[in-house]
Amino acid sequence: MKIQVVGDVPKEFVDAEIQSILQENPARAIKEITFERVSPEECKESYELTAVPFERIRRITGYLVGTMDRWNDAKRAEERDRVKHSL
Repeated sequence: MKIQVVGDVPKEFVDAEIQSILQENPARAIKEITFERVSPEECKESYELTAVPFERIRRITGYLVGTMDRWNDAKRAEERDRVKHSL
């Protein structure tokens, strides 16, 4: 994580804001964050998060699933025999 502080920003504020952002976005990490003192009473932050993790989803005969571990042999054969399209 890249942290940039512009001006006199209290460390307690920086730590609290980082914890708050991580709690609000548990599946993501902070790539970069900037804190800036805009007035004697006010600090602002701007940040960029990592991409959301994506899990492949398959649709076989009306079922949307992420894994095939609970499928029977017929469903596995149907998935194996399907034409795979690439992007």
